[in-house]
Amino acid sequence: MKKSSLSKKLTSAPYLVWAAIFIIVPLIFVLYYSLTDANGNFSLQYIVDIGKYKDIMLNSIWLGFIATVISLVMAYPLAYIMARSKANVQRTMMMLVMLPMWMNLLIRTYSMMILMQDTGIINTALEAIGLSPVHMINTQGAVVLGMVYNYIPYMILPLYSIMAKLDYSLVEAAQDLGANKLTVIKNVVIPHSLPGIASGFTMVFVPSVSTFYISKKLGGNTFSLIGDIIEMQFKSANNYNLGAALSMVLMVLIIICMMVMNQFTGDDDDGGVLI
Repeated sequence: MKKSSLSKKLTSAPYLVWAAIFIIVPLIFVLYYSLTDANGNFSLQYIVDIGKYKDIMLNSIWLGFIATVISLVMAYPLAYIMARSKANVQRTMMMLVMLPMWMNLLIRTYSMMILMQDTGIINTALEAIGLSPVHMINTQGAVVLGMVYNYIPYMILPLYSIMAKLDYSLVEAAQDLGANKLTVIKNVVIPHSLPGIASGFTMVFVPSVSTFYISKKLGGNTFSLIGDIIEMQFKSANNYNLGAALSMVLMVLIIICMMVMNQFTGDDDDGGVLI
């Protein structure tokens, strides 16, 4: 037992060192800068200043929520179809889902810019069939669409993981008892897939709320999200204290979101979000 315990400690040691250097230490720095002024003295001024960005933060949460809901609506039926398909079809569909993730986020975002420009592929196709072009780029809708495109795989994968393990004898039993397809989905499939929904919701919502590159390129700097403000404080304004304070508040919001999502998962369910 002692050898086994020592072996486990040695095996986990590299991760503990990694976590201490790249997770715990940065969090300590964020906390330190958010609670001090430029001279290193204790101050709550930057925490108070966060109130100036309340509207931007609420807008970031709202757009992130919209993108997450759209991703869920699109990903749920696809994940269900994947889980019910044959093995070779599942592998093909999984490859198609993973393929965009093999490309850099910058490239994916630039591709969305080309698609949505006033003279882009979408508007060119609309004009070719006699329809009026639609202004999409540099709008909040374009930013939401960019979030969905970039993060929807993170919704599909946990949903598929859960649905692939679903005992479909329960579905057959419900159908034998006279339940139609809608009733089966509502009372059997959705309750059993809640851990995947919770996990996917968090995995899409968190990066959507904190994104800054997507909003900068697809929004055209016509409006700012909280990620843009944080980047500006660190990169342009050199105001590390305010940037750290905003980061800490965003981190608290994300932790709250994860705690809420955990309420929809059981301790033994796969696909849950654990903190």
